[in-house]
This record gives sequence, structure tokens and C-alpha cells, in this order.
Amino acid sequence: MATCRQVGRLLSISARLVRPLAGYGYQSARLHSLSHNRGVTGRWPQTALCAVPARTMFIQTQDTPNPNSLKFLPGRTILESGTKDFAGPRDAYCSPLARQLFRIDGVKSVFLGPDFITITKGDLNMEWKVIKPDVFAAIMDFFATGLPVLNEDSLPSADTAPSDDDDEVVAMIKELLDTRIRPTVQEDGGDVLYRGFEDGIVKLKLQGSCTSCPSSIITLKSGIQNMLQFYIPEVESVEQVKDEEEVAQA
Repeated sequence: MATCRQVGRLLSISARLVRPLAGYGYQSARLHSLSHNRGVTGRWPQTALCAVPARTMFIQTQDTPNPNSLKFLPGRTILESGTKDFAGPRDAYCSPLARQLFRIDGVKSVFLGPDFITITKGDLNMEWKVIKPDVFAAIMDFFATGLPVLNEDSLPSADTAPSDDDDEVVAMIKELLDTRIRPTVQEDGGDVLYRGFEDGIVKLKLQGSCTSCPSSIITLKSGIQNMLQFYIPEVESVEQVKDEEEVAQA
């Protein structure tokens, strides 16, 4: 069934990626949507929302294309800018919030976005209804403390920020990622980070719900790669880069 949905989204995206816009000639397209839960009709499925009022917080949950990842929206700013990915508890030393979340049984990874938190569970057989109450409690307890989400020396860096060392091709790759691709991927509870360009190959790191998503390769190759190749002929391929901990957990 997932395969049918993926094929439908691949068909619906092809025409939209090639229509020009002003500037670099971009056309707005829901890049990440090509690889996930959209049918051959091109209709976007309704998002399941679960709202939990408590104290002064109203936390919503939103499904992601990855059945093992769930997006939590506490109605508060999480990060002022950028995103932060924690592949495991050892990475969470710089975030009091992430440390609390990793204490919950079943939590495999934590991803922090501008206004959301994506939790990925490690046990595929554990149901979300078992994990969600503990996540709600951890988020509410954390915000009651008034502590910062991240330590000041661990704020996320802007990997797509322009640099004086960037040539024209790299600058165009970064701009496409920053303005067209990343916002759409973040809507699905993940992110895509730039990790380099060499010999025609763009190296990217997937985060959040994208990390272990069954259709992440389709997103990477048939979505991101196709868009970059269309506007930037120098791009020959796109490859995913993984951290050592991600490889060990795979």
C-alpha cells in the first residue's frame, strides 16, 4: 500500500518541478511530499491530531510519513533558529529537554525544530498510546522549569548559510535547500542538512522523521536529487551521510 502512495506522489511531482519562477527560476513544490502518504489522486490525507490540555500548555501530536516518528507541537518556541538532532542519549548532554525525553522507555531519538519536537521510537511493536503520556508529561515538566532547551554553547549552526568560500554552484545548492526543500521536510518532522559538494555529488544528512523513514531514499533520489539536477546541471548525484551512531543503530 505504501508503494502505491509513493508512486502516486512521484507522478504528481514531476510536472511541478520544471515550471520556472523568478530569480533562479524556482517553482514552489512540496518536495518531501513525493515520497510519502499521498495517493494517486494527488490528495493530501488528513492529519491525525491529538490535543492534550494541561496547566497552561496545549500539546498537539501530528503523524509523520514515518510510522515510527511522531511530531509533538507544544505551542511554544523550541529553537529560535535551526534544528537539532539527537540520535541517542549520549548526544543529549547539551539539552535538558532531550535528556528528559530519553528517560522515557521506547524513545530512540529526539529531534528539535523551531516549534515542534519529533520523537522516534525504537521498538516497532510498542504503540504510541503507551509512549505519548510520558512524552506529554516530560515536555510540560520541562517548560515548567524555565530552563533553556539548549545550552548556549550548543546552539545549532546554519549549515546552509552563505560563506565567502562558497563558489556559485555551492551557493545555489544551499539556497535551493534552504528556501525550497528544508521548509517542506520540516513540516513532516524532519530536516535535511548540507554536508558538502564534491565531484558532482551533493552530500546530505537526513534528520528527525526522515532518518529511518521507509521512503527516505525515494525522497532523496527522486525528489531532492531531481530538483537539484534540474536547476543545477553540475549536480550528478545526491548521497546520504550518516553519523557513526546512526550506522551502529541501523
